[in-house]
Amino acid sequence: MALSLRSWVLGGLGLAASIWILDGITDWLGEWVPAIVLGSGAAWAYLSFAKPQRQLAYRRPVTVERVKTALVEAEAVVNQLAAEVKELEIEGSAQQVSEFRTQLHEILAELKREEIRLVAMGGKRVGKTTLTQLLQTQWAKDISHKIFLEDSPELFAAAEAGLSMEAEAWRLAKVGDLVLFVTEGDLTESQLQAIKKLTEAHRRTVVVFNKQDQYLPKEQAEILTKIRDRLRGMIAPEDVVSVAGQPRPMKVRQHQEDGSVQEWLEEPEPQITDLTTRLETILATEGQKLILASSLGNVEALKVDAKVKLNQVRRDRAMPIIERAQWVIAGTAFANPFPALDLLATAAISGQMVVELSHLYQKKFSLEQGKTIAKTLAELMVKLGIVEVSTQAIGVVLKTNAITYVAGGALQGVSAAYLTRIAGLALVNYFEGEGETTTIRKDRLQNILKQVFQQNQRSAFIQGFVKQAIDQLMVKPQPTQLTVESVEVTPATQAHNHQTEGAEVADEAIALPSAELQPLQVRHRLNLPSQTTTLSSVSEKPSETELSEAEQLAIEEESLEILHR
Repeated sequence: MALSLRSWVLGGLGLAASIWILDGITDWLGEWVPAIVLGSGAAWAYLSFAKPQRQLAYRRPVTVERVKTALVEAEAVVNQLAAEVKELEIEGSAQQVSEFRTQLHEILAELKREEIRLVAMGGKRVGKTTLTQLLQTQWAKDISHKIFLEDSPELFAAAEAGLSMEAEAWRLAKVGDLVLFVTEGDLTESQLQAIKKLTEAHRRTVVVFNKQDQYLPKEQAEILTKIRDRLRGMIAPEDVVSVAGQPRPMKVRQHQEDGSVQEWLEEPEPQITDLTTRLETILATEGQKLILASSLGNVEALKVDAKVKLNQVRRDRAMPIIERAQWVIAGTAFANPFPALDLLATAAISGQMVVELSHLYQKKFSLEQGKTIAKTLAELMVKLGIVEVSTQAIGVVLKTNAITYVAGGALQGVSAAYLTRIAGLALVNYFEGEGETTTIRKDRLQNILKQVFQQNQRSAFIQGFVKQAIDQLMVKPQPTQLTVESVEVTPATQAHNHQTEGAEVADEAIALPSAELQPLQVRHRLNLPSQTTTLSSVSEKPSETELSEAEQLAIEEESLEILHR
């Protein structure tokens, strides 16, 4: 009874102290206490019950129509490449175009294939070969589908020979429809990136946690949960299974009637039931869709390869256009220096260069559209601080040579050439990343300008460029006829008022005037009907990439008139 009374007394004192402390905290925090309590409760509820709802990449619907559309688009790129390399007569390009077309025909033929190919991939000694052999002997022969099973060379090898093995592994993955990615524990970052690469290539992937017998039951469950968590949104939880392809031998001890003890090792049966059950479900529910998905991945990869080659060819043709424009503009600025350097730099963006590059990349901008884009480029370069930073850097280099520095217009000429080059490269990068659209997105153009400037502002490059520019300005005679289009821009004083490093622009398309030129479409160039989806051969007629004589004459007359004023 005394003990009970003491407990009540102590409990009452503790409660009173707690109330006093809470009351003090409430007085101190005042009206914030309810908000803190409610906010904490809401945060706890959200973190406890909210789960990310991310659609699995591999579950995007893959249909025959989608694959056929991808084939048409890929062949259009290949035919465009064939037309342009034929015009340039580039050595070895005809063979590459032929290889692209052969791959297209192979992908088409693969659509009728009935056999489903399974490929086991993974790092060194994870049990790929053992698992493949078990599936061949204990499972594949008893199912109704035609299955081809193969294990690939190891991934992630550090030795030099590992590069060739890894290349072979990815080649096998390219011909596979379903990939078994085998691991012997929790996933590393390299393994995560490999799985991501497989899913992006539309390869149906099942992650196999092998050698589970080497862990305690509790550890097995923890590792399986970790793998599924890491792959959330990329691989479905049911596509992560655990197996033991070659369980470790178990020691068996038997007591005999005479009191002696006999011991021996027994090899347990492989534990692959979870894997075979999951594979049978996938084959039954998806079947032919696996072949469609892998074909789609292959044709998209081919399209990317052909586009890279086409961009390389076009870039080789674009650089002389940019260099011609930069030196003509440099000579003009050197001979007729403007009083405001910023205005000179923005005016140095050549509308003609924009038009010629657009023709090269099949955009077919008119001269008025080229002037609009040139003006936008100039304004963005001022707003981003590219004009000021580059001019200061070039001025520092020029000061090392007193003769060239004091020469009239040297700074203006070199700066104009450098900024013209930046603008031209930015436009090339923009065209390479866009399809057949003729709209120009301001936000994307700004981001590309930043990237190009960062890549070309290293001191070694600027020093070499200044030397090259001085050689052009001081040695070679200046052209008597100009082919430069000067553009009207925002005055430098106004531009500086809102100039900020990394300034943001609205996500909007540049309002281009209507084009007077005929619109160019890939199907038109390839002699394809406007709405057809069938594959056709390439047109033998080379494309026009130069401006008409009337456009050239208009540019020269307007340039000479502006300079005269």
